[in-house]
Amino acid sequence: MFKRLFLAVLAALVLSQPAAAGDGPLSSGKVADVTILPGWRTAKGTHLTALRIHLAPGWKTYWRAPGEGGIPPQFDWSGSRNIGAVAFHWPAPHVFISNGMRTLGYAGELILPIELTPRDPNAPIDLRAAVAMGVCQDVCMPMAVQVSADLGTGGGADPRISAALAAQPISGRQAGVTGARCTVEPISDGLRVTATLSMPRLGADEIAVIEHPDQTIWVSESQVRRQGGALVAVSEMVPPSNRPFTLDRSRLRITVLGGGRAVDIAGCTG
Repeated sequence: MFKRLFLAVLAALVLSQPAAAGDGPLSSGKVADVTILPGWRTAKGTHLTALRIHLAPGWKTYWRAPGEGGIPPQFDWSGSRNIGAVAFHWPAPHVFISNGMRTLGYAGELILPIELTPRDPNAPIDLRAAVAMGVCQDVCMPMAVQVSADLGTGGGADPRISAALAAQPISGRQAGVTGARCTVEPISDGLRVTATLSMPRLGADEIAVIEHPDQTIWVSESQVRRQGGALVAVSEMVPPSNRPFTLDRSRLRITVLGGGRAVDIAGCTG
């Protein structure tokens, strides 16, 4: 697959650098600053923080499902203390077209809210994370950065994090989705998934992204068409074994983008 070859080539070029703070212009030749916003403890006992990626002019970084030519971000929290669970709250991505290839991501700056569940709710969190991500201008390259923060049990609301939370896709119910049905057929090296989404049109430029929770499974860019009052999206899924596999439709995630809006649909039925 083109994407696998693309990532393999880039993996040999990894650029490692520590995260640096600062809201001003980046130093000459620097592509990105990556920092942690301290955030606050919520009423339910979690800690709401955020990863801030400040990019040089003309550069962009990628969404969790970046498209055929993008590099999906990866996080390693093993160096942290007092973290029981991690949940990401991704803002809706922008669609970029370059050399006929579509990618999904963010330009200028990304504030990625991260909700941490501490093992001990009365203790601070010692956050130490390794972040692997992709950045792109005329050429794309991976970056590996280390971020750290000592997150106390207090803190105050940060309007930057609040704004990023408000920029998340709306739910299927909020968007008027009345049905999400997926049919599955085997192909020589995996599965073909056809999602039929009963939902109002978002705009003339609708796209759909189908995600499998197992990131080792390659998912193709969806082919999208309108069929009456439904949006139909077709993707192929290829596992490392290059063989058909059992699919739990309820665990698929489908994001529809169009007309400046985004809709997040959790799971589909047979």
